[in-house]
Amino acid sequence: MNHIPFFKKKKVEETSRQIRANDHHGNAMKEFADNRISTSKYNLITFLPKNLFEQFRRLANAYFLFIMCLQFIPQISSLTPGTSIAPLAVVLSLTAIKDAIDDIRRHRSDRQINNRETKTVVGHELVTRKWKEIKVGDIVRLENNEFITADIVLISTSQPNGLCFIETAELDGETNLKARQALEETCNLEDHIDQLSNFDGEIECEAPNNNLGRFEGNLMWKEKKFQLKNDNILLRGARLKNTQWAFGIVCYAGQDTKIMKNTGKKKFKRTKIDHLLNRIILGIFLFLLIMCAIMTICSGFWESFVGYHFRIYIPWETYLSSNQQFGALEISLLTFLSYVIILHTVVPISLYVSMEIIRLIQSKLIDWDNKMYYKPTNVQAQARTTTLNEELGQIQYIFSDKTGTLTQVIKRI
Repeated sequence: MNHIPFFKKKKVEETSRQIRANDHHGNAMKEFADNRISTSKYNLITFLPKNLFEQFRRLANAYFLFIMCLQFIPQISSLTPGTSIAPLAVVLSLTAIKDAIDDIRRHRSDRQINNRETKTVVGHELVTRKWKEIKVGDIVRLENNEFITADIVLISTSQPNGLCFIETAELDGETNLKARQALEETCNLEDHIDQLSNFDGEIECEAPNNNLGRFEGNLMWKEKKFQLKNDNILLRGARLKNTQWAFGIVCYAGQDTKIMKNTGKKKFKRTKIDHLLNRIILGIFLFLLIMCAIMTICSGFWESFVGYHFRIYIPWETYLSSNQQFGALEISLLTFLSYVIILHTVVPISLYVSMEIIRLIQSKLIDWDNKMYYKPTNVQAQARTTTLNEELGQIQYIFSDKTGTLTQVIKRI
């Protein structure tokens, strides 16, 4: 009988990586990451707990949850719990729906990228595969203007001496073309599929990292060792330009690629307005506590010296201590919590609802703004998230290597 482990085995951190070209079985034994990427925050299982945890980081939501719990105590509550459950449920539901829509867009974008197609050398022929099916060690063929599938070591191109050009706008924002070159020893492979399918070179390189400007490794082939540098690698996110075709060996795939390593851990971003609202809510809550404390102290004195005579009508002994001193302290504490419930509306939960609605409308206005439409490439503005709209244009510093004025270069054909 097979035993199913309760905990997933922790992956051992790599210190270096060894890859053999066209050795699918050997590379699979090393459990390298596949070429599938994911930029979404949630899935069907984690959406509810993670989204609720994120929403209750807002002080107003946590405050109304506390009030709702107090309202279930009959000794201090004069209101039904529904008075807090209903508005809190509406706020949580609206925010969850908005977050779900944003994350569905991320899933669609990931699916579109993972389902892009490229050609790989399988056996003695070229086979078209989806990006998510590409594995470390595969030899892929790139066409002109095609996005690079993964981080690959260049072995041959259509240009003389194994030269090719790439555009790295999605990596570093630069639109000028950069040259990359294959090793002189592998240039002769060209686009001969039989030779490429029999290529058994072994690559030894550094572990996956986020340094876009460095790559160190060696290629062992025909009992010789050749040094690999950053000029011999094509990074995912770049685009092949002015080169008819290029062949390369996948060394990093999916989440191990340098562009994905630079994305870092998924974080729930908060804007300055969110942090400001939390501070304002905290100030209002402290003001509420001060008011409730003052009224509780006054109530305690009144219960000790005046309210004592009314116990004949409403005896405390049924639910409090029979001792007068402790009875007064207990009733003061209950009175404090009662005032918190009565005055809880000073914290405006509707403020967050208004903020979410405004952000949603702003994102649609950005999408519909004709002045943001770029006609040469038929691209219009798209707000990919509705939680960071107010951060647009909030520029504090501009770093530039130009000594004169900032200029725009427009290529005219």
